[in-house]
Amino acid sequence: MDRQLISSGAKWESVVGYSRAVRVGSMVHVAGTTAVNNEGDIVGKGDGYLQTKQIFKIIQKALEDAGASLKDVVRTRMFVTDISHWEAIGRAHGEFFREIRPASTMLEVSKLIHPDMLIEIEVDAIIADEG
Repeated sequence: MDRQLISSGAKWESVVGYSRAVRVGSMVHVAGTTAVNNEGDIVGKGDGYLQTKQIFKIIQKALEDAGASLKDVVRTRMFVTDISHWEAIGRAHGEFFREIRPASTMLEVSKLIHPDMLIEIEVDAIIADEG
């Protein structure tokens, strides 16, 4: 089975040794994703809602590059630094997944790689058989 590596172009991919997403067969796994722009700057500092929206835009692009879409997402995992922001984060999640309704987990963690990052999200997708 072929293994397709999807890159976001982030400098850390080659340093750390990871891909934004990996597709094997009909499965697509998207790595933990944070709210950064193309220059690597954090988007939505202090705002869990804006960070979540930015993350899902990045994830959506990675899925498309892998031949998938948000409709194929079966699981989301959200790692948040302050669970009291769950409603704003959940609202943004709902804007992308209200009709898709993947299995979802939200966990509070002590910190992420940068103190301005409030949330990191990873997703798993299974591309539906078109036949």
